[in-house]
Amino acid sequence: MDKMRVLFVCVHNSARSQMAEAFLNRLGGERFSAESAGLEPGIINPYVVEVMKEAGVDLSGKKTSSVFDFLKENRRYDYVVTVCDETSGALCPVFPGNAVRLHWNFKDPAEFKGSDAEVRAQVRILRDKIKEKVQSFIQDAGMLRFPE
Repeated sequence: MDKMRVLFVCVHNSARSQMAEAFLNRLGGERFSAESAGLEPGIINPYVVEVMKEAGVDLSGKKTSSVFDFLKENRRYDYVVTVCDETSGALCPVFPGNAVRLHWNFKDPAEFKGSDAEVRAQVRILRDKIKEKVQSFIQDAGMLRFPE
């Protein structure tokens, strides 16, 4: 059976979408194939690289991708999940096609304030929330596509 294709989208593809992609590929890779992209790709947030490494996921060599490149390549997905916060929601791109569209409201770690330790702690909380949401998605989407 074909894997369900999932695209995670945020503005810069530097944090939230990267974490969601990594967790879905790791936790649901037998049923899902995930990618991520952004409207204005930047560089991966170093705090994200650090806290994902703590969770056993190495993003240090990962590059950001443009949603427009994926459009030009005519890629198709079963699910397109935007992971922008409310503030960035207006900028969060919509990927065309027949995919099921979902929105997960997560704060942008680029906006986190405080000392290095405080920002790192906030990114850990975000990481754990994204992982929890991905686990729930695996359960819910799997039940829709693969009934028991």
